[in-house]
Amino acid sequence: MLPTANGIKADHRIIAQLVTTSSSVLDLGCGDGELLATLVREKNVRAQGIEIDDRAILECVERGLSVFHDDIDSGLSEYADKSFDYIILNQTFQQVKKPEVVLREALRVGKKVIIGIPNFAHINARVQIFFHGRTPVTGALPYEWHDTPNLHFLSVLDFIEYCGKRRITIEEAHFVGTKRRVKLFPNLFAQTGIFIISDKKTMQRQNLQEKKDD
Repeated sequence: MLPTANGIKADHRIIAQLVTTSSSVLDLGCGDGELLATLVREKNVRAQGIEIDDRAILECVERGLSVFHDDIDSGLSEYADKSFDYIILNQTFQQVKKPEVVLREALRVGKKVIIGIPNFAHINARVQIFFHGRTPVTGALPYEWHDTPNLHFLSVLDFIEYCGKRRITIEEAHFVGTKRRVKLFPNLFAQTGIFIISDKKTMQRQNLQEKKDD
């Protein structure tokens, strides 16, 4: 488990700090709605979620959240371009079948995308593989091999390189370790990486529009 403060998970706290007050948020794979509920309570966001698990959706409804039952692997065709200030993919990206499709659609629908990933290259995982020769189980990766929802096993460095190859801009990056934020060697010591990303082409169009407006 990631560290908590005042009952709020560290990654949720960081995401809440990144989101602008009263903005619109679409959480893809929102789970039980814990993060969305935090954003509504602390940042007064206009929140909406998408989730495929029926039990999780019921928990979201109990929290008073607006959540649609859908599979984000099928895309977001019902949403217009840049219709949300933020799209959130927290602990979801590594679980989808079609990460390329999901991320492309998230960048299309959201002005910015906040993505949180578990770091499969964390030192605890490396030690477990080296000394025990078994699939690691850590705070950020609490599942055993036979019941894990994770389909893609990436590190912080993998994600950074992935964005670079696709001309995706990483505007901010934050890292969480077992007890606190990580400043040095995040690919080794961070359990989770949290990134704000945007499409370079979209940013260029926005910059051109701002110049025209001036």
